[in-house]
This record gives sequence, structure tokens and C-alpha cells, in this order.
Amino acid sequence: MLRRAMINLCLALFALSVVVPLLWVLVTAIKTGPEIFTAPWGLPHTPQWNNFARAWQEAGIARYFLNSLIVTLATLAILLPIGAMAAYVFARYPFRGSKWLFGAFLGGMMFPLFLTIVPLFFLLVRLNLLDTLQGLTLVYVAYSLPFTVFVLTGFFQTLPQEMLEAALIDGCGHARAFWKVMLPLAKPGIIVVGVFNAIGLWNEYPLALVIMTSDERRTLPLGIANLLMVEQYQSDWGALFAGLVIVMLPVLFVYWLFRDRIHETMIAGALKG
Repeated sequence: MLRRAMINLCLALFALSVVVPLLWVLVTAIKTGPEIFTAPWGLPHTPQWNNFARAWQEAGIARYFLNSLIVTLATLAILLPIGAMAAYVFARYPFRGSKWLFGAFLGGMMFPLFLTIVPLFFLLVRLNLLDTLQGLTLVYVAYSLPFTVFVLTGFFQTLPQEMLEAALIDGCGHARAFWKVMLPLAKPGIIVVGVFNAIGLWNEYPLALVIMTSDERRTLPLGIANLLMVEQYQSDWGALFAGLVIVMLPVLFVYWLFRDRIHETMIAGALKG
């Protein structure tokens, strides 16, 4: 009982360390500037919902939000099919040199990001893709592919081989067996990988900072950083915290939408491991 009590206490403290800062940001987003400094832990006397309107329109969060949404969705649309096909080949069709190639993907996960920024910048300049949403999307696909292949390879390896053999006996080719049988079975893993990639891409800052040089094509993390510098001089801290809430809400919504599937997949992977 003592051990269980200690575990519950640790879990409760961890939950508080996550929930309390989140609630504080949400409450601060509807405060006036003076209230933020005079009563940082108190509730607002009158909720200032216009903070969100100023952040959305005057600070340009709407434009940054749309850019991030386009880039994230486009990246996932390209990344997930390519990553699933590559992972399936590594998991089910080993060939000479496949382990070395898979190791190269793993190396991409460990390669320091800052070492790629300068050559990546000049490559995009030569391809006329610098400061474009298309260029940032292609960079994000390459940036996220190692993690996607690594996770999905392990997931495809856990799928029953009998399902593939039955599909081949019934007359399916290898490609059709992948799209019609194996890929639907891997849907939980693809959803989990998609959610984690979406969260990472939504909050990605260094690559976007180097590639997106014009204000109208900035993504949301760049817009929030710019908003922070602007609001420091205008002392409009309510709009700044409202902008932070706007950044967090899509991530929280996506995680809440797929929370059961994420938990089931992670538990299943732990049990199989």
C-alpha cells in the first residue's frame, strides 16, 4: 500500500506540473496587462476575450496559423505514404544492404540539425525553393522521414505474417497486399506516428527560421517569436498569451481526438516488446 501511495503521489505531482502551467496560461490570456503583473495567480475581474482578436488579426497570427497548417498537412500527406512503404520493405523484404540502409535512416535521427542548416540553405537557393512553403514542406519530409521509418518498421514487424501469406494465396500481388491488407492493419501505428510528427512540425522553429525569410510566409512559431518582440515594446501581454493559447489549442485538440488510439498502440507495443 505504501508503494502504491508513493506511485500515486508521484503521478499526481507530475500531472500538476503539466496541468497547472497550462491553466495559468489559459487564465492569463484573458487578463488585462496590469492584472498579469499585479495578480499573476488570480482570476481576471472581467475576461478580456478581445485579446484573442488582437492576436489573431492585428498581430498576424491568422496568416502564420494558415501557413503552419498548410505545411503540416502537406508534409504528412507526403511523409506517411512514403514512410509506410519504406518501413514495410525493411520489415518484410530484407535485401542485401538493407541493414546498412536502415542504419542510415537511424543515423539521420542522430545527426545534429545545426550541421545541415548551411548546406540546406544553399541547396534551396539553387532550387529556387528558399522562402517557399513547398521548400519548407520538402525539408520537413526529409527531416521527419527517419523517425517515421524507424517507428513504422517496428510496427510492421509485429503484424502477423499469416495475413500477408493469405492475401498472396488469394491472388493479391505484393503491392495490392500492402495497400489492401497490411496498411489497414498498421493504421494505429500510422496514426500515432502522424500525431507525433504533426506536433513536432507544428512547433518546429530552427529550420523555418532559416528557410522562411519573408514575414508573409512565416510559420506559427516564428510568428509567436515576432509577437513576443513586438509586445515587449507595446506592453500588450494579454495578446501575447492569447497567441500562445492559439498555438497550443490545435495540438491539444489533435491529442485529445486520438488519445485512446495513442494509448492503445503504446500499450500494445509495450506488451509485444
